[in-house]
Amino acid sequence: MTTATSSDVTGKIFKLAPATNLNGTVQVPGDKSMSHRSIMFGAIAEGVTEVSGFLEGEDSLHTLDAFRAMGVKIERGGEGEVTLHGRGVGALVPAAESIYLGNSGTGMRLLTGLLAGMNIPATLTGDASLTGRPMKRIVDPLSQMGATIGTGEGGTPPLTIEKSDTLKAIEYVCPMASAQVKSAVLLAGLHATGTTVVHEPAITRDHTERMLRGFGVDVSVDGLTSSIRGGQVLKATTLTVPGDISSSAFFLVGASMTPGSSLLLTGVGMNPSRTGVIDILRLMGASIVVENERETGGEPVADLRVSGSRLKGIEVPEELVSLAIDEFPSLFVAAASAEGQTVVTGAEELRVKETDRIQVMADGLRALGADITDTPDGAVINGGRLTGGTADSCGDHRTAMSFAMASLISDGPITVLDCDNVNTSFPGFAQIAQRAGLNIEEVAATP
Repeated sequence: MTTATSSDVTGKIFKLAPATNLNGTVQVPGDKSMSHRSIMFGAIAEGVTEVSGFLEGEDSLHTLDAFRAMGVKIERGGEGEVTLHGRGVGALVPAAESIYLGNSGTGMRLLTGLLAGMNIPATLTGDASLTGRPMKRIVDPLSQMGATIGTGEGGTPPLTIEKSDTLKAIEYVCPMASAQVKSAVLLAGLHATGTTVVHEPAITRDHTERMLRGFGVDVSVDGLTSSIRGGQVLKATTLTVPGDISSSAFFLVGASMTPGSSLLLTGVGMNPSRTGVIDILRLMGASIVVENERETGGEPVADLRVSGSRLKGIEVPEELVSLAIDEFPSLFVAAASAEGQTVVTGAEELRVKETDRIQVMADGLRALGADITDTPDGAVINGGRLTGGTADSCGDHRTAMSFAMASLISDGPITVLDCDNVNTSFPGFAQIAQRAGLNIEEVAATP
Protein backbone atom coordinates (compact mmCIF):
# COMPACT_ATOMS: atom_id res chain seq x y z
CA MET A 1 0.00 0.00 0.00
CA THR A 2 1.39 3.37 -0.97
CA THR A 3 0.92 6.57 0.95
CA ALA A 4 -0.97 9.30 -0.91
CA THR A 5 0.18 12.89 -1.03
CA SER A 6 -1.91 16.00 -0.54
CA SER A 7 -2.03 16.50 -4.32
CA ASP A 8 -3.88 13.16 -4.70
CA VAL A 9 -6.76 13.75 -2.31
CA THR A 10 -9.80 15.86 -1.71
CA GLY A 11 -11.97 16.36 1.35
CA LYS A 12 -10.82 17.19 4.87
CA ILE A 13 -7.31 16.81 6.22
CA PHE A 14 -5.90 17.36 9.69
CA LYS A 15 -2.83 19.56 10.08
CA LEU A 16 -1.10 19.20 13.45
CA ALA A 17 1.84 20.95 15.05
CA PRO A 18 3.64 19.04 17.83
CA ALA A 19 1.83 19.07 21.19
CA THR A 20 3.04 18.02 24.62
CA ASN A 21 0.08 16.87 26.73
CA LEU A 22 -3.69 16.78 27.23
CA ASN A 23 -5.53 18.47 30.09
CA GLY A 24 -9.02 19.35 31.25
CA THR A 25 -12.36 17.57 30.99
CA VAL A 26 -13.67 15.81 27.88
CA GLN A 27 -17.11 14.35 27.22
CA VAL A 28 -17.08 12.12 24.16
CA PRO A 29 -20.16 11.50 21.98
CA GLY A 30 -22.60 8.65 22.62
CA ASP A 31 -21.64 5.05 21.99
CA LYS A 32 -22.01 4.18 18.31
CA SER A 33 -22.81 0.50 18.85
CA MET A 34 -25.56 1.30 21.33
CA SER A 35 -26.94 4.15 19.21
CA HIS A 36 -27.52 1.73 16.31
CA ARG A 37 -29.26 -0.77 18.56
CA SER A 38 -31.42 1.83 20.31
CA ILE A 39 -32.96 2.80 16.96
CA MET A 40 -33.40 -0.76 15.71
CA PHE A 41 -35.02 -2.04 18.89
CA GLY A 42 -37.14 1.05 19.58
CA ALA A 43 -38.42 0.91 16.00
CA ILE A 44 -39.78 -2.64 16.34
CA ALA A 45 -40.95 -2.36 19.96
CA GLU A 46 -44.56 -1.78 20.99
CA GLY A 47 -44.99 1.72 22.39
CA VAL A 48 -42.98 4.92 22.58
CA THR A 49 -39.22 4.62 23.22
CA GLU A 50 -37.27 7.68 24.30
CA VAL A 51 -33.51 7.75 23.70
CA SER A 52 -31.04 10.34 25.00
CA GLY A 53 -27.31 10.49 24.32
CA PHE A 54 -27.81 9.22 20.74
CA LEU A 55 -24.69 9.67 18.61
CA GLU A 56 -25.24 12.40 16.00
CA GLY A 57 -22.74 10.69 13.71
CA GLU A 58 -23.24 9.70 10.10
CA ASP A 59 -23.30 5.94 10.75
CA SER A 60 -26.07 6.00 13.35
CA LEU A 61 -28.04 8.65 11.44
CA HIS A 62 -28.12 6.28 8.45
CA THR A 63 -29.71 3.63 10.68
CA LEU A 64 -32.31 6.18 11.83
CA ASP A 65 -33.09 7.10 8.21
CA ALA A 66 -33.44 3.41 7.33
CA PHE A 67 -36.29 2.91 9.78
CA ARG A 68 -37.97 6.13 8.72
CA ALA A 69 -37.91 4.69 5.20
CA MET A 70 -39.63 1.56 6.56
CA GLY A 71 -42.53 3.54 8.01
CA VAL A 72 -41.48 4.20 11.62
CA LYS A 73 -42.46 7.58 13.07
CA ILE A 74 -39.31 9.10 14.57
CA GLU A 75 -39.18 12.50 16.25
CA ARG A 76 -36.08 14.53 17.13
CA GLY A 77 -35.75 16.75 20.20
CA GLY A 78 -32.51 18.42 21.23
CA GLU A 79 -29.08 17.03 20.39
CA GLY A 80 -28.98 13.29 21.07
CA GLU A 81 -32.72 13.04 21.77
CA VAL A 82 -34.79 10.59 19.71
CA THR A 83 -38.39 9.46 20.21
CA LEU A 84 -39.51 6.32 18.35
CA HIS A 85 -43.19 5.54 18.01
CA GLY A 86 -42.98 1.76 17.71
CA ARG A 87 -45.99 -0.27 16.60
CA GLY A 88 -44.38 -3.68 16.65
CA VAL A 89 -42.82 -5.78 13.94
CA GLY A 90 -45.96 -5.96 11.80
CA ALA A 91 -46.02 -2.21 11.22
CA LEU A 92 -42.75 -2.10 9.27
CA VAL A 93 -43.03 -1.87 5.48
CA PRO A 94 -40.35 -2.47 2.84
CA ALA A 95 -38.44 0.67 1.92
CA ALA A 96 -39.35 2.11 -1.46
CA GLU A 97 -35.69 2.34 -2.45
CA SER A 98 -32.36 0.80 -1.51
CA ILE A 99 -31.29 1.50 2.07
CA TYR A 100 -27.98 3.37 2.15
CA LEU A 101 -25.86 2.75 5.27
CA GLY A 102 -22.77 4.78 4.43
CA ASN A 103 -19.67 3.44 6.18
CA SER A 104 -21.49 1.36 8.78
CA GLY A 105 -20.63 -2.33 8.96
CA THR A 106 -22.53 -2.60 12.25
CA GLY A 107 -25.64 -1.07 10.71
CA MET A 108 -25.53 -3.37 7.69
CA ARG A 109 -24.81 -6.62 9.52
CA LEU A 110 -27.34 -6.11 12.32
CA LEU A 111 -30.04 -4.81 10.00
CA THR A 112 -29.57 -7.80 7.70
CA GLY A 113 -30.20 -10.22 10.56
CA LEU A 114 -33.19 -8.25 11.82
CA LEU A 115 -34.89 -7.84 8.43
CA ALA A 116 -34.20 -11.44 7.39
CA GLY A 117 -35.87 -12.64 10.58
CA MET A 118 -38.87 -10.33 10.05
CA ASN A 119 -39.15 -11.42 6.40
CA ILE A 120 -38.90 -7.85 5.08
CA PRO A 121 -37.26 -7.60 1.65
CA ALA A 122 -34.62 -4.92 1.24
CA THR A 123 -31.47 -3.97 -0.62
CA LEU A 124 -28.71 -2.62 1.61
CA THR A 125 -25.91 -0.53 0.12
CA GLY A 126 -23.02 1.54 1.44
CA ASP A 127 -20.03 3.66 0.50
CA ALA A 128 -16.92 2.37 -1.29
CA SER A 129 -15.34 1.19 1.96
CA LEU A 130 -18.40 -0.72 3.17
CA THR A 131 -18.91 -2.24 -0.27
CA GLY A 132 -15.54 -3.98 0.13
CA ARG A 133 -16.20 -5.52 3.54
CA PRO A 134 -16.91 -9.26 4.03
CA MET A 135 -20.57 -10.19 4.50
CA LYS A 136 -20.51 -13.96 3.98
CA ARG A 137 -19.79 -14.24 7.69
CA ILE A 138 -23.42 -13.25 8.34
CA VAL A 139 -24.98 -14.48 5.09
CA ASP A 140 -23.85 -18.07 5.70
CA PRO A 141 -25.52 -18.57 9.12
CA LEU A 142 -28.62 -16.62 8.06
CA SER A 143 -28.90 -18.87 5.00
CA GLN A 144 -28.73 -21.90 7.29
CA MET A 145 -31.78 -20.44 9.06
CA GLY A 146 -33.64 -20.26 5.73
CA ALA A 147 -32.98 -16.68 4.63
CA THR A 148 -32.28 -15.84 0.99
CA ILE A 149 -29.70 -13.08 0.73
CA GLY A 150 -27.85 -12.05 -2.40
CA THR A 151 -24.42 -10.42 -2.29
CA GLY A 152 -22.05 -8.71 -4.64
CA GLU A 153 -19.08 -10.48 -6.16
CA GLY A 154 -16.93 -12.05 -3.44
CA GLY A 155 -19.65 -11.94 -0.80
CA THR A 156 -19.55 -8.17 -0.34
CA PRO A 157 -22.38 -5.57 -0.42
CA PRO A 158 -24.83 -4.69 -1.76
CA LEU A 159 -26.97 -7.21 0.12
CA THR A 160 -30.38 -8.16 -1.23
CA ILE A 161 -32.73 -9.73 1.32
CA GLU A 162 -35.53 -11.61 -0.40
CA LYS A 163 -38.90 -12.56 1.03
CA SER A 164 -38.80 -16.13 2.36
CA ASP A 165 -40.51 -18.50 4.75
CA THR A 166 -40.27 -18.03 8.51
CA LEU A 167 -36.70 -18.71 9.61
CA LYS A 168 -35.80 -21.72 11.72
CA ALA A 169 -33.56 -21.55 14.76
CA ILE A 170 -30.03 -22.94 14.51
CA GLU A 171 -27.12 -23.67 16.80
CA TYR A 172 -24.19 -21.78 15.32
CA VAL A 173 -20.48 -21.89 16.13
CA CYS A 174 -18.87 -18.58 15.13
CA PRO A 175 -15.56 -19.13 13.33
CA MET A 176 -14.34 -15.72 14.52
CA ALA A 177 -14.91 -13.50 17.55
CA SER A 178 -17.35 -10.93 16.18
CA ALA A 179 -20.15 -9.18 18.05
CA GLN A 180 -21.66 -8.20 14.70
CA VAL A 181 -21.97 -11.82 13.57
CA LYS A 182 -23.34 -12.93 16.94
CA SER A 183 -25.85 -10.08 16.94
CA ALA A 184 -27.01 -10.70 13.37
CA VAL A 185 -27.80 -14.33 14.17
CA LEU A 186 -29.50 -13.50 17.49
CA LEU A 187 -31.62 -10.78 15.90
CA ALA A 188 -32.71 -13.19 13.16
CA GLY A 189 -33.45 -15.72 15.91
CA LEU A 190 -35.73 -13.21 17.62
CA HIS A 191 -38.30 -13.94 14.92
CA ALA A 192 -37.39 -17.55 14.06
CA THR A 193 -39.18 -20.70 15.21
CA GLY A 194 -37.37 -22.36 18.12
CA THR A 195 -34.37 -21.26 20.16
CA THR A 196 -31.30 -19.90 18.38
CA VAL A 197 -27.95 -20.62 20.04
CA VAL A 198 -24.64 -18.90 19.21
CA HIS A 199 -21.25 -20.14 20.47
CA GLU A 200 -18.26 -17.76 20.29
CA PRO A 201 -14.52 -18.51 20.39
CA ALA A 202 -13.86 -15.49 22.64
CA ILE A 203 -15.75 -12.81 24.54
CA THR A 204 -17.14 -10.00 22.39
CA ARG A 205 -19.23 -6.95 23.24
CA ASP A 206 -22.67 -7.82 24.58
CA HIS A 207 -24.67 -4.65 23.90
CA THR A 208 -27.29 -6.62 21.94
CA GLU A 209 -28.00 -9.00 24.82
CA ARG A 210 -28.09 -6.24 27.43
CA MET A 211 -30.29 -3.89 25.44
CA LEU A 212 -32.73 -6.59 24.36
CA ARG A 213 -33.26 -7.37 28.05
CA GLY A 214 -34.00 -3.68 28.58
CA PHE A 215 -36.76 -4.05 25.97
CA GLY A 216 -38.21 -7.03 27.85
CA VAL A 217 -36.66 -9.87 25.83
CA ASP A 218 -35.34 -12.99 27.56
CA VAL A 219 -31.76 -13.59 26.34
CA SER A 220 -29.69 -16.34 27.96
CA VAL A 221 -25.91 -16.05 28.30
CA ASP A 222 -23.73 -18.85 29.64
CA GLY A 223 -20.02 -18.18 29.22
CA LEU A 224 -19.34 -17.93 25.48
CA THR A 225 -22.84 -19.12 24.53
CA SER A 226 -25.86 -16.88 23.92
CA SER A 227 -29.38 -18.04 23.10
CA ILE A 228 -32.71 -16.44 22.30
CA ARG A 229 -36.22 -17.87 21.93
CA GLY A 230 -38.11 -16.81 18.84
CA GLY A 231 -41.46 -15.04 18.92
CA GLN A 232 -40.74 -12.61 21.76
CA VAL A 233 -42.14 -9.08 21.61
CA LEU A 234 -40.14 -5.96 22.48
CA LYS A 235 -41.72 -3.45 24.85
CA ALA A 236 -40.87 0.25 24.62
CA THR A 237 -38.49 1.72 27.18
CA THR A 238 -36.46 4.82 28.04
CA LEU A 239 -32.69 4.64 27.74
CA THR A 240 -29.59 6.81 27.85
CA VAL A 241 -26.63 6.02 25.58
CA PRO A 242 -23.32 6.44 27.48
CA GLY A 243 -20.16 7.97 26.04
CA ASP A 244 -18.37 5.73 23.55
CA ILE A 245 -15.28 4.05 25.02
CA SER A 246 -13.95 3.62 21.47
CA SER A 247 -14.02 7.41 21.05
CA SER A 248 -12.55 7.82 24.53
CA ALA A 249 -9.64 5.57 23.52
CA PHE A 250 -7.92 8.32 21.53
CA PHE A 251 -7.84 10.56 24.59
CA LEU A 252 -6.95 7.68 26.93
CA VAL A 253 -3.92 6.96 24.75
CA GLY A 254 -2.99 10.61 24.21
CA ALA A 255 -3.05 11.45 27.92
CA SER A 256 -1.52 8.16 29.12
CA MET A 257 1.58 8.44 26.93
CA THR A 258 2.46 12.10 27.65
CA PRO A 259 3.97 13.08 31.01
CA GLY A 260 2.25 16.18 32.35
CA SER A 261 -1.19 15.19 31.08
CA SER A 262 -4.15 15.27 33.47
CA LEU A 263 -7.44 14.47 31.78
CA LEU A 264 -10.94 13.60 33.01
CA LEU A 265 -13.25 11.71 30.64
CA THR A 266 -16.85 11.86 31.86
CA GLY A 267 -19.79 9.48 31.39
CA VAL A 268 -17.89 6.72 29.56
CA GLY A 269 -19.55 3.35 28.94
CA MET A 270 -17.68 0.66 30.89
CA ASN A 271 -19.21 -2.50 29.47
CA PRO A 272 -16.75 -5.26 30.52
CA SER A 273 -16.68 -6.56 26.94
CA ARG A 274 -15.30 -3.19 25.80
CA THR A 275 -12.70 -2.25 28.44
CA GLY A 276 -9.74 -4.11 26.96
CA VAL A 277 -8.14 -0.79 25.96
CA ILE A 278 -7.93 0.21 29.63
CA ASP A 279 -6.48 -3.17 30.61
CA ILE A 280 -3.83 -2.98 27.87
CA LEU A 281 -2.83 0.59 28.70
CA ARG A 282 -2.53 -0.30 32.38
CA LEU A 283 -0.24 -3.20 31.46
CA MET A 284 1.88 -0.62 29.65
CA GLY A 285 2.08 1.42 32.85
CA ALA A 286 -0.77 3.90 32.33
CA SER A 287 -2.45 5.59 35.29
CA ILE A 288 -6.22 5.37 34.67
CA VAL A 289 -8.51 5.74 37.69
CA VAL A 290 -12.19 4.78 37.49
CA GLU A 291 -14.46 7.19 39.38
CA ASN A 292 -18.18 7.78 39.96
CA GLU A 293 -19.30 4.32 38.82
CA ARG A 294 -22.99 4.02 38.02
CA GLU A 295 -25.43 2.25 35.69
CA THR A 296 -27.51 3.57 32.82
CA GLY A 297 -29.96 1.43 30.87
CA GLY A 298 -28.34 -1.79 32.05
CA GLU A 299 -24.86 -0.57 31.07
CA PRO A 300 -22.09 0.37 33.53
CA VAL A 301 -20.84 3.97 33.22
CA ALA A 302 -17.97 5.82 34.94
CA ASP A 303 -15.64 8.80 34.75
CA LEU A 304 -12.00 8.09 33.86
CA ARG A 305 -9.13 10.16 35.28
CA VAL A 306 -5.88 9.80 33.33
CA SER A 307 -2.42 10.97 34.41
CA GLY A 308 0.39 10.96 31.87
CA SER A 309 3.63 8.97 32.12
CA ARG A 310 6.16 7.17 29.91
CA LEU A 311 4.63 3.87 28.81
CA LYS A 312 6.55 0.63 28.39
CA GLY A 313 6.33 -1.94 25.62
CA ILE A 314 4.53 -5.24 26.25
CA GLU A 315 3.38 -8.40 24.56
CA VAL A 316 -0.37 -7.79 24.34
CA PRO A 317 -2.23 -10.80 25.81
CA GLU A 318 -4.32 -12.39 23.07
CA GLU A 319 -7.28 -12.80 25.44
CA LEU A 320 -7.57 -9.00 25.52
CA VAL A 321 -7.53 -8.54 21.74
CA SER A 322 -11.26 -9.12 21.10
CA LEU A 323 -12.06 -6.76 24.01
CA ALA A 324 -10.18 -3.90 22.32
CA ILE A 325 -10.40 -4.69 18.62
CA ASP A 326 -11.68 -1.25 17.57
CA GLU A 327 -9.14 0.52 19.76
CA PHE A 328 -5.99 -0.98 18.25
CA PRO A 329 -5.29 1.91 15.85
CA SER A 330 -4.84 4.18 18.88
CA LEU A 331 -3.01 1.45 20.80
CA PHE A 332 -0.49 1.24 17.95
CA VAL A 333 0.26 4.91 18.62
CA ALA A 334 0.68 4.16 22.33
CA ALA A 335 3.15 1.42 21.39
CA ALA A 336 5.04 3.84 19.12
CA SER A 337 5.57 6.06 22.19
CA ALA A 338 6.52 3.29 24.61
CA GLU A 339 9.91 2.40 25.98
CA GLY A 340 10.89 -0.94 24.46
CA GLN A 341 9.05 -3.30 22.16
CA THR A 342 5.32 -4.00 21.85
CA VAL A 343 4.08 -7.16 20.12
CA VAL A 344 0.47 -7.56 18.94
CA THR A 345 -0.75 -10.98 17.79
CA GLY A 346 -4.18 -12.53 17.20
CA ALA A 347 -5.60 -9.33 15.69
CA GLU A 348 -6.18 -10.49 12.10
CA GLU A 349 -9.78 -9.16 12.36
CA LEU A 350 -8.24 -5.68 12.00
CA ARG A 351 -7.55 -6.44 8.34
CA VAL A 352 -11.28 -6.52 7.45
CA LYS A 353 -12.50 -3.38 9.19
CA GLU A 354 -13.27 -0.08 7.38
CA THR A 355 -9.75 -0.50 6.03
CA ASP A 356 -6.98 -3.01 6.57
CA ARG A 357 -6.16 -1.27 9.84
CA ILE A 358 -2.93 -3.19 10.42
CA GLN A 359 -1.57 -2.07 7.06
CA VAL A 360 -2.88 1.49 7.23
CA MET A 361 -1.47 2.06 10.73
CA ALA A 362 1.87 0.44 9.87
CA ASP A 363 2.25 2.47 6.67
CA GLY A 364 1.17 5.70 8.33
CA LEU A 365 3.30 5.34 11.44
CA ARG A 366 6.36 4.43 9.32
CA ALA A 367 5.73 7.59 7.30
CA LEU A 368 5.80 9.51 10.59
CA GLY A 369 9.09 7.94 11.66
CA ALA A 370 8.00 4.92 13.73
CA ASP A 371 9.85 1.61 13.84
CA ILE A 372 6.97 -0.79 13.10
CA THR A 373 6.79 -4.12 11.28
CA ASP A 374 3.35 -5.40 10.33
CA THR A 375 2.58 -9.13 10.56
CA PRO A 376 -0.39 -11.13 9.24
CA ASP A 377 -2.18 -10.86 12.61
CA GLY A 378 -0.66 -7.80 14.24
CA ALA A 379 2.56 -5.84 14.48
CA VAL A 380 5.92 -5.47 16.23
CA ILE A 381 6.56 -1.90 17.33
CA ASN A 382 9.74 -0.45 18.84
CA GLY A 383 8.82 2.72 20.65
CA GLY A 384 10.41 6.15 20.63
CA ARG A 385 9.75 9.61 19.24
CA LEU A 386 8.26 10.33 15.82
CA THR A 387 9.74 12.76 13.30
CA GLY A 388 6.49 13.91 11.68
CA GLY A 389 5.31 13.77 8.09
CA THR A 390 2.16 12.79 6.20
CA ALA A 391 -0.03 9.80 7.08
CA ASP A 392 -2.93 8.58 4.93
CA SER A 393 -5.93 7.45 6.99
CA CYS A 394 -7.39 5.86 3.83
CA GLY A 395 -10.82 7.17 4.78
CA ASP A 396 -10.97 5.31 8.10
CA HIS A 397 -12.25 7.41 11.02
CA ARG A 398 -10.31 5.50 13.68
CA THR A 399 -6.96 5.60 11.89
CA ALA A 400 -7.42 9.34 11.20
CA MET A 401 -7.98 10.18 14.87
CA SER A 402 -5.13 7.89 15.93
CA PHE A 403 -2.66 9.65 13.63
CA ALA A 404 -3.86 12.96 15.07
CA MET A 405 -2.93 11.79 18.59
CA ALA A 406 0.54 10.86 17.26
CA SER A 407 1.30 14.60 17.18
CA LEU A 408 1.78 14.33 20.97
CA ILE A 409 4.93 12.24 20.43
CA SER A 410 6.21 13.92 17.26
CA ASP A 411 9.09 16.38 16.89
CA GLY A 412 7.71 17.72 13.63
CA PRO A 413 4.32 18.61 12.13
CA ILE A 414 1.90 15.91 11.00
CA THR A 415 -0.61 15.97 8.15
CA VAL A 416 -3.39 13.36 8.15
CA LEU A 417 -5.14 12.76 4.83
CA ASP A 418 -8.70 11.68 4.01
CA CYS A 419 -10.42 12.59 7.29
CA ASP A 420 -14.01 13.07 6.11
CA ASN A 421 -15.22 9.85 7.76
CA VAL A 422 -14.28 11.03 11.26
CA ASN A 423 -17.86 12.29 11.41
CA THR A 424 -19.16 8.72 11.21
CA SER A 425 -18.31 8.19 14.89
CA PHE A 426 -16.97 11.43 16.38
CA PRO A 427 -18.48 14.66 15.06
CA GLY A 428 -16.56 17.63 16.46
CA PHE A 429 -13.41 15.61 17.20
CA ALA A 430 -10.98 18.30 16.06
CA GLN A 431 -12.60 20.99 18.19
CA ILE A 432 -12.74 18.81 21.32
CA ALA A 433 -9.13 17.64 20.82
CA GLN A 434 -7.99 21.23 20.34
CA ARG A 435 -9.56 22.31 23.63
CA ALA A 436 -7.79 19.41 25.37
CA GLY A 437 -4.37 20.43 24.03
CA LEU A 438 -3.82 19.17 20.46
CA ASN A 439 -2.54 21.76 17.99
CA ILE A 440 -4.97 20.59 15.33
CA GLU A 441 -6.51 22.35 12.37
CA GLU A 442 -9.15 20.80 10.11
CA VAL A 443 -8.82 22.11 6.55
CA ALA A 444 -9.98 21.27 3.06
CA ALA A 445 -7.43 19.44 0.95
CA THR A 446 -6.10 21.25 -2.08
CA PRO A 447 -7.02 19.28 -5.24
